[in-house]
Amino acid sequence: MTGTKLIGKSTWEFQNDVRVLSSAATVGPMEGEGLLRESFDKIYPDLYAGEETWEKAERKMLEDAVSLAIEKAGLTPEQIDFYLAGDLLNQNISASFSAKTNQIPFLGVYGACSTSMLSLALAAVLVDGGYARHVIAGVSSHNCTAEKQYRYPTEYGGQKPETAQWTVTGAGACLLGRSGDGPVVRYATVGKVTDLGVKNPMDMGSAMAPAAAQTIQAHFADTGRSPEDYDLIVTGDLAKVGLPIARELLKNAGFEMGEHFADCGLMIYTQKQETFAGGSGCACSAVVTYGHLLREMMRNKWKRILVVATGALLSTVSYQQGEAIPCIAHAVAFEMEEGKEGKA
Repeated sequence: MTGTKLIGKSTWEFQNDVRVLSSAATVGPMEGEGLLRESFDKIYPDLYAGEETWEKAERKMLEDAVSLAIEKAGLTPEQIDFYLAGDLLNQNISASFSAKTNQIPFLGVYGACSTSMLSLALAAVLVDGGYARHVIAGVSSHNCTAEKQYRYPTEYGGQKPETAQWTVTGAGACLLGRSGDGPVVRYATVGKVTDLGVKNPMDMGSAMAPAAAQTIQAHFADTGRSPEDYDLIVTGDLAKVGLPIARELLKNAGFEMGEHFADCGLMIYTQKQETFAGGSGCACSAVVTYGHLLREMMRNKWKRILVVATGALLSTVSYQQGEAIPCIAHAVAFEMEEGKEGKA
């Protein structure tokens, strides 16, 4: 059996029919009132999700997303070989505490908001290489926990500029295995850390846009594909500030992205919801991809999509010491075979 093949400088091509067996997305009340409310598996009525603290609520959302994905695949936790997960909190506590609950062998990963596709790419390598039969990848974020850690407690009520973004409250999980009717995971392009000197933590879109453009260019160079080869290319959370920058950078590199270039942070909320520039957070790309995009692929709306999750690798310490914000993006290509129609 051949395993994962490295093509070009930074792209893995999966050889052994690695497929999405199921996926699930759980979200908070604000996300449940947004544009994709019909795509989510569970919508919590409040930010506490029945728990005592916001941190416990975030963990609960991740535990529920993982459980739902396993249940939808007709499997049990004992049949899952590895659990890869990450979040935005110090020491990945949402992911690691959820692993304590589900008792699946655990690999914690961190790529800030790019963790959704980072964890999924690594999960695909494990399945493709024969190191595992079933692997689940999950991420979470919570608006109140992220605000408290990276900015100010919500009680402070600090004002924000229009370039700021709204951390998505929710969690997503995706279960991979061999064969089946779900989308194939075809490629994963691993990004490089980019740093163009942006220091403003209230403008993540500008900081992350170059990383997204770099990874998309690398993906095209490695695979020989172009924007026209995809029905949809989505970035993770560049929102309305970063997406035009990424589009311009790619245009300067010779790629006209067209109308099928979008951003998960602009797909979640309605215009009436006050989210500043749009959504962000680990859950941003996860709930859109695992709740909406894969479901629409299984309904044959799209045959090929490229999800480019973006992450700002700052911490409160690095920001306070005046450091710029290094960023990264990881891309995963999903494909739905002709004549196939999975279970949405």
